[in-house]
Amino acid sequence: MKELYLTYINGVDIRKLALSNDEILDAVESALLAQGTGSTVLEPRVHLVPESSDKGHFNVLRGVVKPLNVAGVKVVGDFVDNFRQGLPSELALLTLFCPETGVPKAIIDASGITDMRTGAITALGAKYLANKNSKVLGHIGARGTAYWNVRLLNHLFELDEIRVHSRRLESRTAFAEKLKADLDREITVVDNWHDCVATADIIVEASRLKEPYPHLLTEWIKPGSLIVPYGTMSAVELSLTDIMDKIVVDDWGQCAPGRPFGSLRRHVDEGRVTQESIHGELGQIVCGELNGRESPAETNLFWHRGLSTTDIALGHAIWSKAADQGVGQTLRFT
Repeated sequence: MKELYLTYINGVDIRKLALSNDEILDAVESALLAQGTGSTVLEPRVHLVPESSDKGHFNVLRGVVKPLNVAGVKVVGDFVDNFRQGLPSELALLTLFCPETGVPKAIIDASGITDMRTGAITALGAKYLANKNSKVLGHIGARGTAYWNVRLLNHLFELDEIRVHSRRLESRTAFAEKLKADLDREITVVDNWHDCVATADIIVEASRLKEPYPHLLTEWIKPGSLIVPYGTMSAVELSLTDIMDKIVVDDWGQCAPGRPFGSLRRHVDEGRVTQESIHGELGQIVCGELNGRESPAETNLFWHRGLSTTDIALGHAIWSKAADQGVGQTLRFT
């Protein structure tokens, strides 16, 4: 058997590569375009729960992005109390393979990839579904993917105000200070959900609840706004979907009845949100098959559960840039 080698790219390497906002958005949008044109294999995620879901679980995501000629599998742990040990709530590894031979190509620290691609999906959902002149962002949640949500939305929109809230004072304060330093702008810290989301043009709900509870009330939603709820446990009222003009998902297969977790899980399981009632998937909008926002008056909702194909496309972009710059370690496989 001939010698085979793969590339190991760790977190230090990824920070050295310093992908730009546009590099991240372009990679993720390319995956959405491929999905919309039927050029991906996207299998719904599966879960491994070591003890109980309120303590944490592993997500296993698998897919193929045909235009990039790459397959991938990502395993990400999601453990809400990791902060007590000074650890991120999400830690992950992504493996890339040749889809024609199964030969492993790369092993990549995907903890940052998870955050970046989630933020990019949030921002791209807003690109197609929010008002172009959105000025106020209300963001619930301060850990994990929250930073990239705000950073990439700030990159795409000329925002006058960014409000942030999270359950713990120290968490939301530190989050705001990091955003202020990195984005060179003021961040408004609020101590309750209402003041964060009321009158906001774009609302992102990325809370870390241990069990479902309706913290975000329908009556607070400004007409013409975009809501992006994607917490593992639902934080929204059942009536929220009743006021929406368009409901868009990233992949219906991962939202369909019988799947665990997700912000609209109860809405789907009770038949309030169905494949027939949603507008469609974001990839269908990106490729032009469906319209995005068609009127400033639309009140829209985008629910994303996480696409393996966006992890793979972003991992491929990191792998390619690493090869160009001689970053990463070569490991012998056989």
